[in-house]
Amino acid sequence: MRAAAPRPPAPDGVRRGQSACSDDSLAQTAAPAQAPPGPEELRQALRYLQGVQDRVPLRRNRALQKHLATAESVALQSGLPPDALGQLLNVALSGKHADAVNTRLLKCLIPASVVPGCSVVSAVSWLCVGKCSSSTELLFLRWLIAMFDFIDHKEQLYALYGFFFFFLQDEKLCPYICHILYLLTRRESVKPFRVRKLLDLQAKMGMQPHLQALLSLYKLFYPALVSITLPAKMKTYFKNSESLWKAAINGVRQRNQRTSPVSQQLILGPTRLQSRKRKWNTPLILPASSSSTSNTTVSKEVSHVDIFSPTESFPLEKLCTFSQLLQNIHCLEFPSRMSSVLRNPLLLHYINCIKDESIYLRLNYWMGQALQEECIWCKVDNQLYEEDFKDFLDTVYKAECFLQEGISSCEEFLYKSLPLWDGSCCRLQVLRLVSWIPLNSFSEVKPYLCEPLAQLFFTSSLYFKCSVLESLKELLQNWLNWHVMQLDMESNSEISPLNTTLSGLVNCVAELIHFVGQLCAVALRLESNATFLLHFILDFYETVCDIYLKYNLPLLVLPPAGVFYPALLSMDSIILNQLCYIIYRYRTNLVAAKESELVKKAILQFKFSSQTYQEYNQYIMVMVGCLWTSSAFQKDIHPQGICLDTEVLEKTRVQEFRNSFNIVYHPALTGYAILFLEQAWPHDKTLDFSLIKGKKWNWYLEYLYTQGLEGLKFFIESSINRVSQTSKAKKGSVHI
Repeated sequence: MRAAAPRPPAPDGVRRGQSACSDDSLAQTAAPAQAPPGPEELRQALRYLQGVQDRVPLRRNRALQKHLATAESVALQSGLPPDALGQLLNVALSGKHADAVNTRLLKCLIPASVVPGCSVVSAVSWLCVGKCSSSTELLFLRWLIAMFDFIDHKEQLYALYGFFFFFLQDEKLCPYICHILYLLTRRESVKPFRVRKLLDLQAKMGMQPHLQALLSLYKLFYPALVSITLPAKMKTYFKNSESLWKAAINGVRQRNQRTSPVSQQLILGPTRLQSRKRKWNTPLILPASSSSTSNTTVSKEVSHVDIFSPTESFPLEKLCTFSQLLQNIHCLEFPSRMSSVLRNPLLLHYINCIKDESIYLRLNYWMGQALQEECIWCKVDNQLYEEDFKDFLDTVYKAECFLQEGISSCEEFLYKSLPLWDGSCCRLQVLRLVSWIPLNSFSEVKPYLCEPLAQLFFTSSLYFKCSVLESLKELLQNWLNWHVMQLDMESNSEISPLNTTLSGLVNCVAELIHFVGQLCAVALRLESNATFLLHFILDFYETVCDIYLKYNLPLLVLPPAGVFYPALLSMDSIILNQLCYIIYRYRTNLVAAKESELVKKAILQFKFSSQTYQEYNQYIMVMVGCLWTSSAFQKDIHPQGICLDTEVLEKTRVQEFRNSFNIVYHPALTGYAILFLEQAWPHDKTLDFSLIKGKKWNWYLEYLYTQGLEGLKFFIESSINRVSQTSKAKKGSVHI
């Protein structure tokens, strides 16, 4: 297991207690108590360190200790300028000093702005000389991976692809070499001999994650070259290489932002004060390290390149408009680190247009690693960075909304982390991500998503319950929207990557609706039929009731009795009105389905169950009995219904108990009845509800319609035959 990320170095020279030999902490990271060294002292230190000819031991050499401490202090305080960084790289890899000195030099290589590409190439050349130890080589490779985004000109580094590939035969360096190659690999990098070499290494070492990562990327570019079957599930392919420098980089960035008037774009790349990880917020602006190739000499007049020249690419830093994207869509090359994609709408457009699996592989790898490393409820050390993590999750959610699909690495993160989640940390962000979980078999989703959510749902507050229901409603809508898009694409020859059949989709959506219905029924009992909760429940069923007509999916699931009856007997008029509208829409969908069965009886694949019609008719009888015929306690035969014996009702000593839930006496509508009586009989202060009958009943009904109760109007007009055909013009008579 990877060690926890180190804490950022304390500003203003305050030293934290850290071990000098710890692998995940910077050796000697404390700034001196006195004022930090100036530029002249740094130049003296560089001259001394470069002038050493023999391997000078660190112990008992005060001059070396002094100059080494000067370089460390400047690096940790404000970062090293590009020229100084290149000089120290050469010193560390030249073998002039002992390993202890080289290690401290590499650990303090914190850039103030960018890492020169030529300096990296010069440093890589030292690996051929063989003067530095294997531990120093390994530490340099880790530094190179950590600083990859800061390298300004990568075209020289891409030219060394074959050189790095040669070092795969070193078992100790192999995981880090694979990581570098993964970042550098482009389509033209994939060659048959390289595939054969990777397969030989795999046969020798076994199925190593780093080899699997490189082979997966090769297979996406050229499937025919990689004939073996690779595991489909994405793993954490590479170990974290950034922990040694991450805290120091963030400390330098924050101090430079507070003290330097220089543009933020020139201080450690794109900067955000609250951002803990640079790769979270890497928009495609200067420095040019965000792009794979940084051709700064391209003329501004050149808006596109020759389509027949595959070696040329359009610099991502110059991609500013949608027209540029369209003109250069054939020659764009994505950044080696995919973080910059999340905040760039043009590149998200590109992902939507070009189905390049290598892009998704890179994006899922990076995001899966970032989510795993920075999850604040999985790692204690990350709890101080809750706002950073919230910002990251918000960015991921916005990208998913833009793409209109979930990201698989985010799905895996939720499945792994939800059992450990307390329901309060980053609540809004987590539930938003839940709504974009891709469509899968419900048997796969249930143990990882439904069960952890249900445990939190039943033991948390009313507001948490409402948030979960809102998230599940959006999840259902996203699944249904996906189905609609698939119907639109049926004419195309492309096959859905999910390969989900219609019957599988129907079963999956139905199981989700049934699961939410169970949650709702239990939640209403726990929360004493809270009106606020009912609003969210009925919002969910307002989506469910129109699935057949609105989303062209042959499915209708009625709300359970534990939801229907509390809504029918609610004291809130908005709840009752919404229930009436939902039942009206159920009727419209069922009638349309019945007509479709009659017209297409010979070819219709799906038919609604007779139980659905029976359950709907039962609900209709109950609502008509309550709201219209005043027979609420007589015809309800549902086990959870409100049917009561006459003897029991008489013992309540409630007068006219049969009228208790009609449109005049219903607790949700008595306020309207009182206002109607005050307007119809302004001088009568007795408020006699029995006066509302006959013509007054119709007037009262029209009054309710004018008060915005459209759902009640739709229900009554569609489900109750008020006027006979022979006396349609006589509005004064009522006929059921």
